[in-house]
Amino acid sequence: MSVFHSGFVAIVGRPNVGKSTLMNAMVGEKVAIVSNRPQTTRNRIMGVYTEKENQLVFLDTPGLHTPRTRLGEYMMQTAKEALQGIDALVVMVDATAVGKHDESIVADMSQYKVKKALVLNKIDLLKKEALLALMEKFAQAGYDDIVPISAAKGDGVEQLRSLLIGYMPEGPKYFPDDMLTDQPERDICAELIREKALLHLRDEVPHGIGVEMMAITKQSDNLTEIHATIYCERAAHKGIIIGKQGAMLRRIGQEARADIETLLGTHVHLQLWVKVRENWRNRMDDLRTLGYESNE
Repeated sequence: MSVFHSGFVAIVGRPNVGKSTLMNAMVGEKVAIVSNRPQTTRNRIMGVYTEKENQLVFLDTPGLHTPRTRLGEYMMQTAKEALQGIDALVVMVDATAVGKHDESIVADMSQYKVKKALVLNKIDLLKKEALLALMEKFAQAGYDDIVPISAAKGDGVEQLRSLLIGYMPEGPKYFPDDMLTDQPERDICAELIREKALLHLRDEVPHGIGVEMMAITKQSDNLTEIHATIYCERAAHKGIIIGKQGAMLRRIGQEARADIETLLGTHVHLQLWVKVRENWRNRMDDLRTLGYESNE
């Protein structure tokens, strides 16, 4: 009789090193939003990869940073909690931009008494000599394996998945074969809207954006109606989000709708509103409203 292996794998690193891209690649579906903005991931997001005799449960965490708001504090608490009870740890760095913050994270995470892989991402943008030097630099860092990959292009992803499967102990099938994430559809829809806003808006706006799902109504087997509100912290930002004659809001809505239709498997009628909610990232009631619940 074959033995089933399973376990939980946390993916950590500073903001914007490619953690969500890696988890999506590992799972084989888009379960976490991706952008080139730091701090895209705010909640712990779970992705599940299941094959015949193995199951990997990935925990994609917010990027490790010094918090400046209550939202930032919540994000760091979320990242810390994800490290409890894991079976393996993936510590990720951007191989093209390794700095003191990365080195500090690599050193701190090496103390965890679980199987650990140090993943060097974005190797497609790095010369071979520089990659070899980086691998040599971290050779004695205390990790079981150092794995160079390009999460965006898929290079090395299969090898990393196989390595992580080898880390897993004997265990149960925690989730059904067809389950890819624990996120409710409502939350994924909100995140897809936020992703498009992150993609198109100026640098100073995205960190102050939150999305609240007001209603999701299935009108028929082939039509879902969604009402959502995009919150920002300043009146000036509201105009930027809406854009000239509503052009930016339409663009965000059109691109989000396409992804939501793929997710839900129906046509979607998406209505978006923009409202100002000053300093919401520091207000606990607003954080709860937008889905950032603290366990403390």
